[in-house]
Amino acid sequence: MSESATSSVPEISSSLPLQGERVTFTGTLGAMTHAQAAEVVVQHGGEATEHVSGQTTMLVVGEEGWPLEEDGQPSVKLQQVTQRNAEGANIRIVNEADFLHLVGLSECRDEVRRLYTPAMLSRLLDVPVHVIRGWERAGLIRPVQKIYRLPHFDFREVNGARRLSQLLEAGVPRVEIERSLRNLPAHLGAGERPLEQLELLERDHHVVVRDEHGYVTPSSGQRLFDFESTHDDITTGDTSSDDDQASVPFLRKVESEHWSARDWFVEGCRLYVDGEVDAAIESFRLSLMTEPDNPEVHFHLAECLYRQKHTRAALERYYVAAEIDHEYLEAWTQVGCVHQELGQLESALDAFDIALDVHADYADAHYHRAETLYEMGRADEAVDHWQTYLEHDSRGPWADTARQRLANLQSEI
Repeated sequence: MSESATSSVPEISSSLPLQGERVTFTGTLGAMTHAQAAEVVVQHGGEATEHVSGQTTMLVVGEEGWPLEEDGQPSVKLQQVTQRNAEGANIRIVNEADFLHLVGLSECRDEVRRLYTPAMLSRLLDVPVHVIRGWERAGLIRPVQKIYRLPHFDFREVNGARRLSQLLEAGVPRVEIERSLRNLPAHLGAGERPLEQLELLERDHHVVVRDEHGYVTPSSGQRLFDFESTHDDITTGDTSSDDDQASVPFLRKVESEHWSARDWFVEGCRLYVDGEVDAAIESFRLSLMTEPDNPEVHFHLAECLYRQKHTRAALERYYVAAEIDHEYLEAWTQVGCVHQELGQLESALDAFDIALDVHADYADAHYHRAETLYEMGRADEAVDHWQTYLEHDSRGPWADTARQRLANLQSEI
């Protein structure tokens, strides 16, 4: 929410919903800053405080990720409130969405719960798109819906997964994180999903599983072969024991001549996420030798080529993906973006138009079409596209750019 967001708070005609409440906030809010939230509290009859005290009556927990500190423990404020309630206090703990509903900001609540494409999340979370796609393949995040191959994710789930990953990478034991998640109040919505994510994240580093063909890493799907130990030595996905995790045997990839097109594709995705882009390119090419008409492999090959600055070769592969599947939204949008980068602006507009013909509400295409029109000196034609983009995404750098463009145009009138 922008700095002027609180000015849109509706007038209160009768009772003030926060009358007599002393409210404090913990965690990152999705709809506004803590300072803006404090203004909302005051406007609705309450008093905002920075710290938990004996007078605190409500703790609001932000929606962006889980309220866990760097050591994996629940936030200090949440711990303080939990302790006070255990001693007989009656401090309400509410999530951000319920708080926004309470003060009549349902529109902001809906904004917090909006769905995001991989490109939106990449810019909002500063995480590369290929990492987000890797999380999806690993089952770490689940698309709420897919439209013409394009996944749309719940922001809270993705940001929560990122937070859990950061904690594990920082060396916080899984058991500590799991204990903290289980101790979060049930109405904050943690449930079993973050525990599943935590297990998948740890398996990515420590565990292999067995299927009917042998051993495989559950996050990447990479096929493995055991040369030195028996089946009883293998950890089979039960991560309840630290001893089990420590007993993973020496494993080596099965001989590549036995790999299918799918095996090579999965290997290419893994290599790409690991930063071995040239090797990923070769894996995708080997996959296409068996399945030359797989649009997703062409698309991922294009992504690798583009990352290695083989721009025109990448453009050709994006076109192939779109030609095989004419409704491949991300492929058409990438075609447009590459044309824009090459200065071929009319061709870029054509590609974005095709994407919008396939799916008129595709926010990414609206944004890129608006920026292309702006670059062409046709800002007036871009207005509707910036506004449409903001209807789908009001956070992050793209949203900030769209708002600034619109504000500049308005000031010129």
